[in-house]
Amino acid sequence: MSVAFTREEDLEATAADLPDRPISPHPNLVTPTGLAAIEAALASARAAYSAAQAQGDIEADRTAMARATRDLRYWSARRATAQLVETEADGRVRFGGSVTIEREDGRPQTWRITGEDEADPAAGSVSHVSPLAVALMGKQVGDEALVAGRTVEIVAVD
Repeated sequence: MSVAFTREEDLEATAADLPDRPISPHPNLVTPTGLAAIEAALASARAAYSAAQAQGDIEADRTAMARATRDLRYWSARRATAQLVETEADGRVRFGGSVTIEREDGRPQTWRITGEDEADPAAGSVSHVSPLAVALMGKQVGDEALVAGRTVEIVAVD
């Protein structure tokens, strides 16, 4: 059938059938900053949901309502399962801390180990369940670890 013969409502119904955002099976560990970000995202999702409801005619824009509902479910679940972790520096790589590694080519890189929702590799933070974090957890300055098939040395832990 030609697209010219499809009803606009059919396209809207298809767009409104959004799958849920996947929720990680791992413990939802969060730093204080991560918890604040989840709470801000939840507040934003609630506002978007309220705005979609306030539009009056939900049938007119089912996509906005579906997106708002999906995001509200996701952030509500993430907030409900959030486990705030505040750790003290003990000289070991830990959740919420930073670690500087030196790669085989001498290039240093610093990473902060955070919760999954807070992780942003481009900004220097990785999830505690990432292969990098798993390889480094519990190590201290001077230790070596195998990361992506290459040996790295830990040169600083904060």
